[in-house]
Formats: sequence, structure tokens, C-alpha cells
Amino acid sequence: MKDMRIALPALWIFMVLNYLYCDVVSLFDPITVRGVVAGQGAAGSFQITPAFLLASGVLMEIPIAMTMLSRVLRHRPARWANIGAAAFMAVVQIGSLGVGAPAAYYWFFSVIEVATLVVIARLAWVWVNPEPDRSAA
Repeated sequence: MKDMRIALPALWIFMVLNYLYCDVVSLFDPITVRGVVAGQGAAGSFQITPAFLLASGVLMEIPIAMTMLSRVLRHRPARWANIGAAAFMAVVQIGSLGVGAPAAYYWFFSVIEVATLVVIARLAWVWVNPEPDRSAA
């Protein structure tokens, strides 16, 4: 990949779209819908509260913000932000598989999401600064 300032935001957008479509598909899952209507998530394993919804919003803001931060931050902070955000989101996604009994569609999307996060972290890790280092001057 030649231009990481294009590739990384595109991968983050791909991530967000996968997260969103997995959520849309779950709205057609009668078990999930019954739980949501009852105020519970993942087969009754947790309560859906205002605090939970806020935490979910904050969590989803990470990949959304990375679409912008990957483009506007200087090389070093952008590189580390991508590595950190990808690692954190991968841990969260893998951890979510241990809540309840995830359906096949959730596993499908999770594999794609984690693989994409690994690609993001790998690309950011090998990302070489295309501009000369002005801090040494």
C-alpha cells in the first residue's frame, strides 16, 4: 500500500460498515429481538441500560474517529493511534464472542472484523514516514 492516509481510513470505514450490518442482521434474529425488547442482551447475559448504551456509543466512536484521525494526525501519532485502536477493538470483539452463545452470522462478521483489525495494525506497524523528520533539525 502506497498511501496509508487513504488505506487506513478506508479499512476503518469497512470495519464500521461490518459492525453496523451485523447489528442490522441481528434485528432479524428473533432471539436477539426478544432480548432487546426485554431490555437484555446476548440471551439475558446482561441488562441494556442507559449506561450500557453510552458505553456502546463510546466504543463505536473509536473506529469512526479513526477514519478521520488516520488522515489528520501527524505520522507518528496516527501510526500509534491505529495500532492501539485496532488492538483494543480486536480484544473487545474477541471478548464479545464469550458473551452468551453468538449466532453463526455474528461469528462470520467477527472473523471479518478481527481480520480487518489485524490488517490495520499490521499496516500501521510497517508504515514508514513519507515526509522527512523535521524534529531532528
